[in-house]
Amino acid sequence: MTPEICEREIAHAGYLTVERLRVRLSDGAMVWREIERHGDAAVVLPYDPERRCALLVRLFRAPVFDQSGEDVLVEACAGMIGNEDAESAARREAREELGVALTSLTFVAHVWSSPGVSTERRVLFLAPYGVASRVGTGGGAIGEHEGITVLEQPLANLATDADQGRISDGKLLTLILALRLRRPDLFDENSREIGSL
Repeated sequence: MTPEICEREIAHAGYLTVERLRVRLSDGAMVWREIERHGDAAVVLPYDPERRCALLVRLFRAPVFDQSGEDVLVEACAGMIGNEDAESAARREAREELGVALTSLTFVAHVWSSPGVSTERRVLFLAPYGVASRVGTGGGAIGEHEGITVLEQPLANLATDADQGRISDGKLLTLILALRLRRPDLFDENSREIGSL
């Protein structure tokens, strides 16, 4: 038997929507499941192949702070896909958050962010950039109060952080590992510390 949604209730509607679904499972059991909807997201890791570094964002995340007390999280650049395709959303977010204009994007994957509770899917990209790609300071869109600090970090350091379990943003970890698999030559231990922009 194929699972079937038999009933749907909206429990909350706002920036995100929480629905309760009454589902008949493949074994015939009837269960309630709650799901969260807020749209899909584009995620991009810009990397400089000449200087062997990548652009990241550091910002406050209320759920992380509430759960762990950590007041900032280092992440890959990401944002919601609006009335546009995923590539356009990734380019827009890179310009707003990182102050960089991206041209070439390499598709990595289309992944569920938390399939047990959320309908969000993320489209992951890698994108080369260079010093000439800088078009602004980044920091996020005016009025969104994101409080973003742009970081430019050596790829070798990011590989070490990944190996030692120090990257807590799943999308960033996935993109670092994807880039490392595709371009291991960029993760030279001798690349220099870049720091904050």
